[in-house]
Parts: sequence; structure tokens; C-alpha cells
Amino acid sequence: VLYHLARMGLDNCMLIERAELTAGSTWHAAGVVHTINSDPNIATLQSYTLALYDEIEALSGVSCGMRRPGGIYLASTPERLDYLRLERAKARYMGMDADFISMDEVRRLNPLVNTDEYLGALFEPADGSVDPSGVTNAYARSAIHHGAEVVRNNPVHDLTQRPDGSWDVHTEHGVINAEVVVNAGGLWARELGRMVGVELPLLPMEHQYVITEELPEIVDHGTEIAVTIDYEGGVYTRQEGNGLLVGTYEKAGRPWSVDTTPTDFGMRLLTPDLERFADRIEVAQQRMPALATAGIARVVNGPFTFAPDGNPLIGPVPGIRNYWVACAVMAGFCQAGGVGLCLAQWIIDGEPEMDVYAMDVGRFGSFATKDYTYLKSQENYQRRFMLTYPNEELPAARNWRTTPSYDALDAQGAVWGASFGLEHALWFSPEGPGQVETPTFRRSNAFGPVAEECRAVRTGVGLLEIANFAKYEVSGPGAADFLDGIVANHLPKVGRLALTPILTPAGKLAADLTVGRLADDRFVLFGSGSMPAITMRLFLQHLPDGVVEVTDLSEHLLGWSISGPDARELLSRLTDEDVSNHGMRFRDLREMTVGGVPVIAARLSFTGELGYELYCTADHHEALRSAVMEAGRAGDRNLDVTPFGGRAFMSLRLEKGFGVWNLEYRPDFTPAEAGMGPFVKVDKAAAFIGREAARAEVERGPTRRLVTLVLDADDADAIHDEPIFHGGECVGFVTSGGYAHHTGNSVALGYVPDHLADGSAGDDGFEVEILGQMRPARLQREPLYDPAGERMRG
Repeated sequence: VLYHLARMGLDNCMLIERAELTAGSTWHAAGVVHTINSDPNIATLQSYTLALYDEIEALSGVSCGMRRPGGIYLASTPERLDYLRLERAKARYMGMDADFISMDEVRRLNPLVNTDEYLGALFEPADGSVDPSGVTNAYARSAIHHGAEVVRNNPVHDLTQRPDGSWDVHTEHGVINAEVVVNAGGLWARELGRMVGVELPLLPMEHQYVITEELPEIVDHGTEIAVTIDYEGGVYTRQEGNGLLVGTYEKAGRPWSVDTTPTDFGMRLLTPDLERFADRIEVAQQRMPALATAGIARVVNGPFTFAPDGNPLIGPVPGIRNYWVACAVMAGFCQAGGVGLCLAQWIIDGEPEMDVYAMDVGRFGSFATKDYTYLKSQENYQRRFMLTYPNEELPAARNWRTTPSYDALDAQGAVWGASFGLEHALWFSPEGPGQVETPTFRRSNAFGPVAEECRAVRTGVGLLEIANFAKYEVSGPGAADFLDGIVANHLPKVGRLALTPILTPAGKLAADLTVGRLADDRFVLFGSGSMPAITMRLFLQHLPDGVVEVTDLSEHLLGWSISGPDARELLSRLTDEDVSNHGMRFRDLREMTVGGVPVIAARLSFTGELGYELYCTADHHEALRSAVMEAGRAGDRNLDVTPFGGRAFMSLRLEKGFGVWNLEYRPDFTPAEAGMGPFVKVDKAAAFIGREAARAEVERGPTRRLVTLVLDADDADAIHDEPIFHGGECVGFVTSGGYAHHTGNSVALGYVPDHLADGSAGDDGFEVEILGQMRPARLQREPLYDPAGERMRG
């Protein structure tokens, strides 16, 4: 972080180190570096980090000890081979060199491997290892070269904020005033967070590796053997001298110093416990037989920090001015350069150059308590080498947050997922409660039930819980002016709704919201359920004093969506209000009573059908559900209201070509690229965030666009991050995909160059690589279902 801030020209940068630069986790790290990561942007930043070592080594004169024998990723099950196929496919559009190699090549690169155990192997030539101490000191000297200052042996005792937002940093040797503070405290990041009233979601975990005595096979090999990861074996290895370093993420992982990190801990190791990973060593000896007779020269057991999902925590902490974090970077020597780059860009330019949601500290909300962090961080550690499938819901810290209708939906057979700590129904099993979805890269046991849910919505009426949407209220005499200066679209009139993005300063997508106006000075906004903390952070950064109040209603306001051709009849049975097409038009908004419950009713539908969203307070949530179900059974005709879940919702929106936040819509893309140009009014009077950048893009046009592709697929659909080919050349990537049950198509949304998006090169000729197979694809230039949008507007 210090190096990048200084390199980008920020004056007066100082690193305050409590002891020595390598104290804590750094000095005992295994030093393995690799580029593969399930998140493409993090993988890109890891590639950047590895390439950066040559730069800082040359600048500082300090060796980073970078060795690049390459990395082998071994698969011993068909499922792991599928995973490697996905990673190799992703590498194609990212410009990385990962590719499959033969078992003969595996033996050439690492003669220790018993290749009879494996079905396949992926090789990444950029992987290797570094000297942790050398890297740390190379960064420090390079930062000093650019004008930064490094102060060692100066513990921080407190942080206090001045009225102007700057910080007084109270250290062992005096007080330092800083405009911005970055908490890069490593093992002590929690303590630095508590100084400002923040409990950061991170947990130190013990991590062990062994170093063997000299192995004849390594001596005879002559050149350094490749770094090797055996996922099912649960071990990673690299050469250390003429021996082998063997590490594992054992299933009996042990948290360390759960409440607070001792102030006197620094250059110490923890007591080894070989019993904890004896089973992994036995597997390693089977798969690398030379280890069976190898002596152990050294055992290293030391702590490092994990966030609940294993990714770093970076960015401005929501609700606290000028306080940033860069911590929980457990794969520091793979990721530190990328973390530093993004954080420096964010501080200096107002945003990083790419979407960093997967690392943003704001991806966690108040639900991420110490207990939640304790459970999820252990789970992540223990699963680090285990497959996690795209449809898999992990078991730790479940039922952390539930709605008042949880039991009722569970009784109807809900199969649950969790988002932002809240349980939500993914689909409903006809076999009743207690069912789970089979984890797979292919179509799962949810396929049939989800098809039935889609049919019910398209032909009758479905009920979807929307408690997991984010909700905000903006009110006060300055509310309209405040919002007009933030959102890119015009504000709606009273009683109406408007779809609008919020842009970054560079004109990329920062948020995707629906804005409803309840009164001249009162607005309600709806957005992605993964974004409450991040969106509130954005609002508070621009909030004027005294004339506007912004409230996060996400946990207070829950609700239901009714969708389908019978939705209007169902709603009419629940209210005396005029809900005819004339009385309640598409994108109308009003406060009304539904089933005896006060609601905010919005005529919206992201399924593509006639639909209404009904928001109520938590204490009325279950009563509203019961009233809706009862109304469906009343009258001359049983409407057979069918509960449906997130899987059906995602299938239905694919048929309409609707994007969703964090997939099609995110800060990697501009509104013009994402098809949101009509919702950006560059000529409106208010100078909203990113307006000039958006205006410039309107003038020059986007270079790529979001498109819908229909695929020739059988048992596996696109998920996300698969490469898109045209004429044999990789031209883009998939952002999401799945099966459109009503129209009977395998569908993918993704980005391709502008000249291919308009169909001028033809609709055919596309291919998408799915699990190693090239699948023909056709450009779909209008929605598969109801292209004119008559169903949801009628």
C-alpha cells in the first residue's frame, strides 16, 4: 500500500510499524505464489503482484528471491478435473498461460509425483515462490525511493478523529496527524479497528508446514521442481533447498488468539502439532512416495488471518471518514501488490480501476459478528483445497438471520441459501422440508422443481420473498437535490418509480437502484441485497449536513413479490384500491393496505410478467404472506399461488435478458456497455457523479456490449466467466448463464466487442467453452420471451 501511494505521487506517506516489518505472519510464510483464483479480478491482481517483483527488486536493489519453476494443479477426481477446465477456460480470456499438460510432463516438472493417482494436470508457468523477508524490504526501500517514510518500533496506542475528519495517531513516540489512516495491521488489525469502534471480521488461524531433509530425487533432478498443489490430497509443495516444503489446510484447523493478539507477539512460532495433519501427510506420502522415507528437518506453525470468505478486507470502512483497511490478506505474497494498487487508486483517484467487491470490507454488514467470523473463517480455512460448487451453500453459520416467514416456507419445502447473512429460498422441493441441492457444475436435482416454479409464474401467479433486497429511505428538505446529484437518471414524480444507476467518477457502474418517490421530500430506494453497507457508504460520503436523512431499511422493511398473469386478480382480492392497468400503471408506487397490512406497493417485475412488489415491516411479514395465500384460494377460482425461489427468478430473468448486480452490472462496466444507457441522462441539470465521463462515452460509443447468447448445451449450462469465441478467437466472457425453462433454451449473458454485438457479423459463429467443450452459440438480439414487454406492462 505504501509503495503504490508513493509511486502514484502522494506526498507525506508514512508507514508506522509496531516492531519489525516482517513481524507477525510475514517472516514465517511459506512464500508460495500463484495466479489462479476463483475471482477473475483477484486473479488479475495476483498476476500483477507476481510481475511487480521484478520492478521493486530492480528499484530497491533488494532480492525478492523470486523463483518461477511454474505451478502444477493436480486433479484426481472427475469433479476436480471439471474445476481445472473452468480455470483453464477463464485463463483464455484473461490472457494467462495456464494449460493442461500430460502426465509425462508432470513427471518432468516434478519427479516426486506418482502420476497414477491423477486424471489431469493444469500448469501455470508464472507460479513459483518468493523470499518473504526480501519482498517486504524491497517494497519498503522502493517506497522510500518514491519519497515515503518508514518508522519502525513505534507501536500505535490510540486513534482519535478531529472535527475536520483527520486522525491523530497516538504512538509510542508521539502524536502524528494524518488526513487518511490505513489499517494494514495484519495480526493486530482487530486492535486497530477497535480503536475506532469497529470489530473487523477476521480471525487468526494456525497454519503448519514441514520441511524435509535432502531428497535424492531433488538432487538428481538438477533444476527446481514445480510448485505442486494436490487438491484432493490437501497439500501444497515447493522445493526448499534440496528438500521439500509440504503444507496443508487441515480439516481440524485451529483458531489462534480468538479475542486479541498479544502485544508482545512478533517473531515467535507456535507449538507444532503434527497429529493435526498426520492424515494429510499419509496421503502426500502415497502420492509422492519419496516422502515416505524422508526425514523432517523442520516444522513451522504460525498464525495468519482469515476473513469469513478467505478474501482480503480492503477499502474505506462504512460509516467512518478517512479510515481505510488493508488486512486479512492471507495470501499476501500473491495479492499484496494488487491490494496496494487498488487501495492507492481508490484513495487518490476515488475508485480502483476494477471491481473489487470480492475484497471490499463493505461486503460484510453488521451480521458479521465475532461469532459469525469465528465459524465462517474456520470453515474457509478447512475448505481451502476443497471444491466449492457454484450452486453449493456452505453449512457454517446458517440460520444466522431469518425472516418471520422462515418456518412457513421451510414447511413448504424451501431449499435455502444465504446472502448477506440472511436465509432465502432458492427453490422448493416437492419432497418437502429438509432437502438439499446436489453440488455440481452440471444441472442439479433442482432442475425439475425450478422448471415447475417457472411454469407457475408464466401461466398463473407465483409468490417470491424479497426480504433480501436492500431498501433505503432518503428524506428531508434537501432529499431531491441530494439524490439528483448522485443518481444518473431523472428523479421520478410523486407516485412513480425510476430505474437508475449510480456511477463512479470514471463513469462506471457503482450501484443499480430503483427509486420511488412517496412525496416531494421522501424517497424509497431498492437495490441489490449484497450492497447495503457499500451503498450506504456512498450515500454518507456525499451527504450534506442537516437537510437530508438517509436510512438503511434493509432489515426493517421486508416483503413479497407476486408475479404472473393472475397477479392483478390476486392483488384485487387483497385491497380496495384500484389496481387496474389504468389505476396502477407499470412503475407506479403507492402506500396502501394489502390483506390488512400497510405496505409500500410497487408495480414492478423482473420476471417479465405482470407483477407487484409489496414491502411491509418485519412484524407484518408473515401476516402478509398468509393473506396472499388465503386470497389465492378464495373467490370463484383457485389461483393456486405457487411459492418460487431465487433459482426460478434467475431463469425467468434470463429469458428477458435482464442483468443483475455483481454479474452483468458492476464497476468493471459502463452503463452504455451494460445496456443501461437509456437510464443515464447526461444532459440533466444536476451534475451527478460521473456525468462528464458518461457524456464522453456517449460521444465515442462503447467498445463492448452486453449480449444474450443461446447455446447448444446438454447437461451443463454456462455459469459465469466462461470464454466466448467468434471465428475461433476468444472475444469475450460470460457474466452469468443457466437454463431458461419456459422457452427451453440454455442461455448465457456476456460481453463481446461492439462490432459483434449488433449482429453485423451475423448471429451465428459464436462458441462458449463449457467444461472443456466448445458449445455453439447464437446471438439473441431481442428477449426470448415477450420481446415487446407487453406482459409486464399490460
